[in-house]
Amino acid sequence: MTTALENELQSYCLKTARRARIAAEGLIKVSAETKNSWLRESAAQLRAKEGELLTANSLDLEAAPGFGLSDAQADRLRLSSERIDGIAQGMEQVAEFPEPIGEVMETTTRPNGLQLQKIRVPLGVVFFVYESRPNVTADAAALCVKSGNAVILRGGKEAAHSSRAIVDILRGVAEEKGVPVDAVQLVSVADREAVGHFLALPELIDLAIPRGGEGLIRRVAAEAEMPVIKHFSGNCHVYVDANADLQMAESIVQNSKCQRMGVCNAAESLVIHADVANEFVPRVCEKLRAEGVEIRGDAQTLNLCPTATAASDADYEAEFLGPVISVRIVPTLEEAVAHINRYGSKHTDAIVTDSERAADQFATEVDTAAVMINASTRFNDGGEFGLGAEIGISTDKFHARGPCGLKELTSYKYIVQGSGQIRG
Repeated sequence: MTTALENELQSYCLKTARRARIAAEGLIKVSAETKNSWLRESAAQLRAKEGELLTANSLDLEAAPGFGLSDAQADRLRLSSERIDGIAQGMEQVAEFPEPIGEVMETTTRPNGLQLQKIRVPLGVVFFVYESRPNVTADAAALCVKSGNAVILRGGKEAAHSSRAIVDILRGVAEEKGVPVDAVQLVSVADREAVGHFLALPELIDLAIPRGGEGLIRRVAAEAEMPVIKHFSGNCHVYVDANADLQMAESIVQNSKCQRMGVCNAAESLVIHADVANEFVPRVCEKLRAEGVEIRGDAQTLNLCPTATAASDADYEAEFLGPVISVRIVPTLEEAVAHINRYGSKHTDAIVTDSERAADQFATEVDTAAVMINASTRFNDGGEFGLGAEIGISTDKFHARGPCGLKELTSYKYIVQGSGQIRG
């Protein structure tokens, strides 16, 4: 039996989605210049109201221990002057990108004189579910509005005060600039059942994007009645080939793993060709141990690195998001690829090699959204790819794969220009 509270929650979600649909219809009429003005002024206001944002963030940080956040999760939650400026810069970068809406993707003239244009258009309404990263609130709003979409933001309760402060600023600027205010809405109820209600509104919401833990993503994928772009786990690998420059490999492994451990494009697994293992494993283990990283490896790794512990299948599948890395030594490139394809999450995988043949084979055979050749896994990022802010890194294969920027939040329509043609 449905309770009054359940009815109230369902009504709230329905009204929120309807407001988003109306806003999306209004956004179609908003010029590129107006959207860019909103982005730039929002960036300026985020900087100007730094004190308010830091105060709101301090409330979230004070409550963080009660939510059982790990050190990595608490780091992602924390704002600073530098991070607020980075959020503002991300919005300014989005403003500088060419307007995606209205882009003519293809033009064709048929033998009967019909002229066909394939035009880029918005998706409509995006429901974005994410966890404790305040910067994602601004990134998602910027990308959605620039691409002509209204967004319903359902952030984690861990960042509730920070996200509300950011959204209030963005909505205030929208009202000043003539952008539909409800193009950016933050779900104000903490009840987890709200997510299910939104996912059951395909007539109002065109796309769902979950970004967070595996449980959240699996829930959204299972319950959504609209298409989903999944930002799944980042079990990223670095493979050190038989023909690798080992000094380069050390640097890439260290950066991939240690530069920022609590992010999805950090390396979680190291695969090493047996031909270089005797020399490379002790070196890289020493470097990683100096960074406080625990090493879990196979039997051969344990022989070469006495401080390592035995790895399980669960370790090879894990996204640690912290100071742990799994290591496997393989006799061939083919076995390296097989290991990555079995245990990886199709996010980002790197090869270090001086062999063009090995690099080409790895790039062709590894099933992943991004292959890094002689470069850190940390470069799989919207900003590093020149996309500006990103709404996530998709591990799906349909519609969007890899960093999701403006174009990944659009669809297309055909416009057919005739001069009286009829079909016989």
